[in-house]
Amino acid sequence: MMRYESPFGPIYCVFEGEYLIELSFIKKPELAHTGCPIVVNESLARELDDYFSGSLKEFRQKMKFISGTPFEQKIWLELRKIPAGQTRSYKWMAGRAGNAKASRAAGNALGKNPIPLILPCHRIIASDGTLGGFSSGLKVKEWLLRHEKAIV
Repeated sequence: MMRYESPFGPIYCVFEGEYLIELSFIKKPELAHTGCPIVVNESLARELDDYFSGSLKEFRQKMKFISGTPFEQKIWLELRKIPAGQTRSYKWMAGRAGNAKASRAAGNALGKNPIPLILPCHRIIASDGTLGGFSSGLKVKEWLLRHEKAIV
């Protein structure tokens, strides 16, 4: 696990080898296995530094899923296709996963995103332009969206 100090508080990152498997803005993750070592992943730390300084628009960190249905994983991977500084709707996201009528299911999948920020679920908003939800809180979502619009 790695702790990174962001402008709005700690970010906890859990790795399995070189792969990022979980990221949390709110709380220190409950580790499923005991003895998880504290690590410093220098490349992810540099990417986070660059993101928060405004010079990084796309993360390259290797990751893998240890949970999620095929639908959820498809939703999560589609998030990488949304450029920094842009937003999409829940309906758009559902359509990308093959069912434009599954907006609620897409929203539920986004709420289970194990790697927010790297898989930028904060870029998904309601069709009416309101923020919608965010597992890490609307203040964090709003901060991230403002930050990204400033660098686009």
